[in-house]
Amino acid sequence: MEKPYIVDQKFEKESTLAIGEYEHCVFKNCQFESEDFKNFQFVDCSFESCNLSLVKLSGAALQKVHFKDCKMQGLRFEACNPFLFEVSFDTCVLNLSSFYQIKGKKTKFAGCSLHEVDFTESDFSEAVFDDCDLAGALFDQTNLSKADFRSAFNFIIHPSINQIKKAKFSQNGLAGLLQGFDISIS
Repeated sequence: MEKPYIVDQKFEKESTLAIGEYEHCVFKNCQFESEDFKNFQFVDCSFESCNLSLVKLSGAALQKVHFKDCKMQGLRFEACNPFLFEVSFDTCVLNLSSFYQIKGKKTKFAGCSLHEVDFTESDFSEAVFDDCDLAGALFDQTNLSKADFRSAFNFIIHPSINQIKKAKFSQNGLAGLLQGFDISIS
């Protein structure tokens, strides 16, 4: 059975969605917590003020999807279809989520809470972490070349196990780069 194709629709205060391909759709104030988005496709869509915590993303396609003011805790983005994967986040709570081995080059995070998010073995080169709280975020074998951390805070990134060539940091963020060397900064 072929999935329905839904285009240019606005969904407001929904709690369930029919499996399908959604293009140029807006989802506003929706409560999708713990829903199963297995094999859904979202192209050029935006989610605004939605709760997407613990949504199952197995095989879901996220292509040019923007999230604004969303609660998105515990999401496993590595379960998504990697083909044309492209997302951006504005003032979202992504705590306890995982981007393990994701190709997230040029991804933009603005004003996000990224507590204990797993970026292990991912490519976030040229990504922007604007005013983001990265407390407990895990960077291990992560490509952060040319990434912008100038206004990010609470991060710990070990330069010896991550690629950080030409990444941008503020002087305030230098402690997060040096913590693994067991030195005192005053």
